[in-house]
Amino acid sequence: MSNFTERLEALSPARLKGVRRGIEKESLRALPDGKLALTPHPEALGSALTHPHITTDFSESQLELITGAHAGVETALDELVKVHQFTYRVLDRLGDERLWVSSMPCGLPTDETIPIGRYGSSNVGRAKSVYRMGLSHRYGRRMQTISGIHYNWSLPEVSSEQYFALIRNFRRHAFLLLYLFGASPAVCSTFVDGRPHELQPLGEGSMHMPYGTSLRMGRLGYQSEAQASLAVSYNSLDGYGASLHDALTRPWPAYEAIGIRNLGGDYNQLDTSLLQIENEFYGTIRPKRVIYPGERPLHALRERGVEYVEVRLMDLDPFEPVGINAQTMRFLDVFLLHCLLSDSPPDTRDEIAELAHNQNLTAARGREPGLQLQRGGREIGLAEWGAQLLAQFEPIAQALDAAHGGNAHAEAVRAAAQALREPSLLPSARVLDAMKKQHDDSFVAFARARSEKTRAHLLALPFSAEQQAEMDRMTQVSIEAQKRIEANDTMPFEIYREQYVSPARLGFKNHWAESMPAPLAQQA
Repeated sequence: MSNFTERLEALSPARLKGVRRGIEKESLRALPDGKLALTPHPEALGSALTHPHITTDFSESQLELITGAHAGVETALDELVKVHQFTYRVLDRLGDERLWVSSMPCGLPTDETIPIGRYGSSNVGRAKSVYRMGLSHRYGRRMQTISGIHYNWSLPEVSSEQYFALIRNFRRHAFLLLYLFGASPAVCSTFVDGRPHELQPLGEGSMHMPYGTSLRMGRLGYQSEAQASLAVSYNSLDGYGASLHDALTRPWPAYEAIGIRNLGGDYNQLDTSLLQIENEFYGTIRPKRVIYPGERPLHALRERGVEYVEVRLMDLDPFEPVGINAQTMRFLDVFLLHCLLSDSPPDTRDEIAELAHNQNLTAARGREPGLQLQRGGREIGLAEWGAQLLAQFEPIAQALDAAHGGNAHAEAVRAAAQALREPSLLPSARVLDAMKKQHDDSFVAFARARSEKTRAHLLALPFSAEQQAEMDRMTQVSIEAQKRIEANDTMPFEIYREQYVSPARLGFKNHWAESMPAPLAQQA
């Protein structure tokens, strides 16, 4: 631990206070009866293409609410609450929809009737919709309606090499986050209709895993046979870039069979390669860089290095009004600093396979007493490994508390240690307990009740006229920005598509014609 201690002691309080974090939170719009709302993205929420804080994810019915990067946990949460308040006021004014509080979806219609996100008539807007059409052909629409929270995180003066070391350790220790914060142990049976699964029936119309933590992050979630063929290495930016470059340019027979267009001339997908664009790659964590208009994310990474990481495995917490709380965010800050400061040997193909095994096992059976994971080819108890990590987190929590004042980070680590000892405290256990005691073991009834309670809570919070005016102004500015993009488009869409997916635009040091009006791959 000496290297770790030296690295921690070298972090000044000023640098620790330089951590920036931001949140992206996905939620389905649902009707009071627990079914998916099929209405278009409300115009009063602004343009999903250009609004900085309110967009859609895969579906028209799937909102994504986004904060900026914040120096404080509380200020990030405050902004997320404010965006929720505005969104709920719009939904309340227009009808009786609410945000579904669970990561696993509400009652879904047939696959083909789940509406794909629409972004207007511009080339970039059309491309975003075609990308989503490709996802629906490749994976089915149901899988894409799963929602989560992404936590974007950076620390000053961290190199790309150090961020990749962080990512390797994150992947090694991700089981602990799935165990502590997984909140999707059950689903509506409509989600698995016609699909093979290992779930057990529960009540009427629900399925579950008795010791499950996060079905979203297990075999039922973002899984893909094609992507399973990728053994992406995180040993360096060059190696990661080469793996992604290969997946973005390698034709995939099943996707070639789908074709880029159907017989009627409509687009089926952006490309027939294993990945259409970078964001199609499903990882628990991604290296990221803010992109220039029209730039490919991989090009940005190769040109300018890693700027921050995006943590992608957090479930929505149905017991929290905006899906996450300050204590969880502080724990994530401690966890990520530990990943950064600890020794991080190179990954190997064997280890990558081991980590996938641990992820699936923790997602499906994480609370099972005595559960054994794999570490370096040997078995180790999840609880034992988790306790070892939490002990190493304590000095980091103390250093953060010394920099910020108070003891909130140490409290977050203590709460995690208690949950490791008492699994009944975990969100996944609390979901099943509430379903059993209050909702006849019905997942939909539980999530409906929590969604209604959350809606009432957020609508009751004070929201000043100034806050309303500021959000209304953003709405209008975003609508005007979309119109400008559409008015300035001159390139035929097929030429735009061919240029966007061209391997030449993936870097290295390969500058492109600045003809692209806006970023396509802002979010998956």
